[in-house]
Amino acid sequence: MASEIINPRGELTREQPTHAPSAGLVDAGIDPVFALHRGGKMAVRGTVPLRDADDLSLAYTPGVARVCEAIAERPELVHDYTWKSGTVAVVTDGSAVLGLGDIGPEASLPVMEGKAILFKQFGGVDAVPVALDCREPDELVETVVRLAPSFGGINLEDISAPRCFEIERRLQERLDIPVFHDDQHGTAVVTLAALRNAARLTGRDLADLRVVISGAGAAGVAISRILMGAGVGDVVVCDRRGVVSADRTDLTDVKRELAELTNRTGLTGSLADALAGADVFVGVSGGTVPESAVASMAPGAFVFAMANPDPEVHPEVAARHAAVVATGRSDFPNQINNVLAFPGIFAGALRVRATRITEGMKLAAAEALASVVADELSPTRVIPSPFDERVAPAVAAAVAEAARAEGVARI
Repeated sequence: MASEIINPRGELTREQPTHAPSAGLVDAGIDPVFALHRGGKMAVRGTVPLRDADDLSLAYTPGVARVCEAIAERPELVHDYTWKSGTVAVVTDGSAVLGLGDIGPEASLPVMEGKAILFKQFGGVDAVPVALDCREPDELVETVVRLAPSFGGINLEDISAPRCFEIERRLQERLDIPVFHDDQHGTAVVTLAALRNAARLTGRDLADLRVVISGAGAAGVAISRILMGAGVGDVVVCDRRGVVSADRTDLTDVKRELAELTNRTGLTGSLADALAGADVFVGVSGGTVPESAVASMAPGAFVFAMANPDPEVHPEVAARHAAVVATGRSDFPNQINNVLAFPGIFAGALRVRATRITEGMKLAAAEALASVVADELSPTRVIPSPFDERVAPAVAAAVAEAARAEGVARI
């Protein structure tokens, strides 16, 4: 069965499959997923014409040499005369890919390509998948640093915790372009935006809320930090062994810092113990939360069960006890989807040639995202759709303004 593809020259063609897919996979000529992915989901196209020798002499030699010499003399011109200021590297080592886990760099490429086309579709930002065959933080950091001159920003993707925290921190220290681990901060920004609107809808202040987070990995840590930074009353984080509290002796360095920042009332025990009387549940860990634990939450609670494909609390169960329910799935209302954040955040940061993405820029992104639907709130609409065309411009404008206010913008 023939399938349509875009060939390396950017032309739409029809091609017969040349080989059967691996054992256990549905035939690529029949399964629409394989048909769509055949040949990859993206291509590189020029932005200038190459019609004749004159065009070639301007785009390449000899004309290009003049631009190179100008940049060598004034390095800041690279932003004006190359793609650098509008292009992001989507970097992974394939160690924590979606719900698939450690599948390696080659198997991660379909996800990284998908991320790249989301950047373009939703934020107008060019992005290049970069799947690296290295795992040690030293090696990965050094590799990204050496690649960085080609890009205006680095989006770290699907790198396992706790390595991801160290890798992001060290890259931020060494590079003068934005470094953003989307699994952490994209999730955190969208979660905060949804929480702001849920509180507005129900007439509550963030300072009055006690939030329980299930999961102390990349997303859980980042959500905890942004919620505390936004003024949430208290956050209690739970891992597989229960509440992350200062009295535990089995904590990693990251969790020890988390224990010092959160859990102001000194709760101990299990996730179910923490949920008793809580105002908000945020799930980023998988597993199942018993309905009895959800029922023990405060009246009018919010349940954000974001594990995919199976939420920690099924929305139908959560709706029996909660005023607002959100998930990570597109087939239920209030999808907490990172695509609401990262395209606009990078678009805004690149617009002002920011040297980094600050906490203030993330908070501004969350407030801008929430404001898109602030006049349209309902229990099934506390966050915009990813296809709402107002989202990326609003987030980008807020991020650019915050970058200037915080002194990290070049222009």
